[in-house]
Amino acid sequence: MPADAGALPGADLLAMLDADQQGWVLARAVRDDDRIIDFEIVYLNEAGSRLSGYPRDELVGGRYRELWPETVHDGTLALYCEVVETRRPATRTVYRDRPGLSGHFDLRVCPYGDGIGIRFVDLRQVTVTPPSAAGSRLYDVLDAAFDGFTLLRAVRDDTGTIVDFVCEYVNQLGAELTGHAAPDVIGRPLSAVSPGSWDNGLIDRYRDVVASGEQWREQVAYPEAGQVWELNIAPAGADHVAVSFREITDLIDQQRQLSRSAARAERAAARATALQTVTTALVSASTTAEVYAAIGSVLRPSAGGQGLALLLRHDDDLRLQYHAGYEPDVVERLLVLPMSHPYPATAVARTGRPQYLTSLAEFRAAQPDPAGAVPGGGRRAWAFLPLAVAGEVLGTLVVGYAHPRTFDPEERDTLMALAGLSAQALQRALLFEARTSMAAALQQALLPSVLPRIPGLRHAARYLPWTQGVDVGGDWYDIIALGDDVVGVVIGDVAGHSTAAAATMGQVRNALRAYATERHTPTAVMHHANQLLLDLHLDALATCCYLELHRGEGTVTAVLAGHLPPMLRTSAGAQILQLRRGLPLGVSRNAVYQDTTFLLPAGATLLLYTDGLVEDRRHLIDQGFEELRTALETAPNLEPEAVLDHVLSGRVGPRPRSDDVALLCLTNDIPAPLPPTARRRFRGEAISVPAAHRFAADMLAAWGQNPESGDALLLDETITTVLQHTAGDFVVELRLDPGPRITVSDAGRCG
Repeated sequence: MPADAGALPGADLLAMLDADQQGWVLARAVRDDDRIIDFEIVYLNEAGSRLSGYPRDELVGGRYRELWPETVHDGTLALYCEVVETRRPATRTVYRDRPGLSGHFDLRVCPYGDGIGIRFVDLRQVTVTPPSAAGSRLYDVLDAAFDGFTLLRAVRDDTGTIVDFVCEYVNQLGAELTGHAAPDVIGRPLSAVSPGSWDNGLIDRYRDVVASGEQWREQVAYPEAGQVWELNIAPAGADHVAVSFREITDLIDQQRQLSRSAARAERAAARATALQTVTTALVSASTTAEVYAAIGSVLRPSAGGQGLALLLRHDDDLRLQYHAGYEPDVVERLLVLPMSHPYPATAVARTGRPQYLTSLAEFRAAQPDPAGAVPGGGRRAWAFLPLAVAGEVLGTLVVGYAHPRTFDPEERDTLMALAGLSAQALQRALLFEARTSMAAALQQALLPSVLPRIPGLRHAARYLPWTQGVDVGGDWYDIIALGDDVVGVVIGDVAGHSTAAAATMGQVRNALRAYATERHTPTAVMHHANQLLLDLHLDALATCCYLELHRGEGTVTAVLAGHLPPMLRTSAGAQILQLRRGLPLGVSRNAVYQDTTFLLPAGATLLLYTDGLVEDRRHLIDQGFEELRTALETAPNLEPEAVLDHVLSGRVGPRPRSDDVALLCLTNDIPAPLPPTARRRFRGEAISVPAAHRFAADMLAAWGQNPESGDALLLDETITTVLQHTAGDFVVELRLDPGPRITVSDAGRCG
């Protein structure tokens, strides 16, 4: 090169520099008092312009301090100065990361006159062929890599078919993994270095990558060596593939360990879910039938069994109570087993210790006498589990499996937990049913077993206990034949659901029956019942509706003590009776009860009921009244049984019910007398005087007479006058013939 760095080389040399695929820069030194302070670019070839990311005319004539200020501090300018001053070439690898220029570059700097010439190579374009320093460092990097690496070139036959591959490069690790030294592998065909590639299908993978140009990556196991490798085959230009490979046996082992841990955690979660599901199903079961249904539908799938049998101890026997998936011949043998039988379930019931049989051979060995053995059916493994609660063994739960199996500790723990839950639910259900049976017997004893047959008066009654408990309810009803065509009808409800409420109900019922039988007036019956309830200090409340039916007259006198009024259906439709109301029994000694008298025509239906039929805190009473009125009015058959069926099958009242319900339905078949007549007998008590006045007023109103008319007022005055001069019992008789007529008598005298 010319001594003057500012002059360009000859045309031939410039043509060679311009044609070079790598970058070339010529720069002259810029001095200050003979000290180099910068370098000015005098030449840049096309490749250099491309690699730098700037046009040549923007760089030629520029100085390094202006174009690349970082060269002042990163040692680049100092290196260039040293080359000029020592006249010794230097090599340096740099990394650039700026817009338009990014990557590793290899710089070869040599003196050029009073300046430098620089050839810079983009290491991304370096192959293993050029013997450059960057290539050597690339080899070093590949040799230090954790992966084996090789570059293969396809070898084709005359037809263009790939028949082999030649190794053009392999790093040290890759050579060691093939069992060779690198010099023994490079340049040799794959068929000679690794003939197994034809047998294990790798050669076909290499061909596919060359043909498709798509990368292939997969894990390959070598069981004979106990190793797993990860292979990555990528296209590397025409007819070349680059292959990286690493042993990942330890990694796979770790992954398998994690998978096993995850599987154990999943099984634990599944067991917890199964236990939770079974617990939920069994907790909601109240009866043994519900427990058996839950065991069959929930526990059997949770336990994984194909067959299930539940046997309970009964004296010296073990008796089958429930089974699912068992054959008829097996069921027949399990119905009753003596506790001495060798079938494993009996030993489990005796000892409380589970048994697990993993095969049919073990099952047969447990019962050595084939003649007396319980057959195995289609099962090949069994878990015999004790149904134990608080040290008491109720029986045995048998879970059968269709295939032989072992029972690991986790599965045994799960099965025992399921059996424990079943035993607890079963014990609760047995106790519930015992209490229910006793409660039903007590309830039946407190209600009338048979209602009396009354000529001309058809009747039917229903009692619906609340289904959410076993305590006895306080609802009751009764019909009392009082003689002289008079019938007492009562319905009531003692607050609460307990034996105390039931006892109170029995006492109130008996008291009402006694007072009615003594022929007290309805108001007196209710008054005395209230006093008795307070005298007994039972701290209880009761509502009651008492009716006195005079069948021959077609009249009814009713008293309400905090109870809902009856409903009456006649040819005109159904309606709630408007009756005078009093406080519930047991509230106050000063409670006043007033009766109401109304007509009961022939063919009319009277319905008495307790409040559980029409209301609770979720269901408004007005809505319940309207639903009941509609149901009574639309009943297609006036037979009392049919009427009750229609009411209970319709949408009447709250659903589900939250209280007991008692209903009493009566239909009158006796026509009213002509002329209309009504007669009442009153005792010589203070409460009888207003009762007689109410009776007269109610009958006049029922017959369509104006209670405020002159005749009515005269009748009222007559009653008052007579009663003032009457001692003891008296009788009031009213007749509409054609106007109202009244007779008040005692001891044969009339007024």
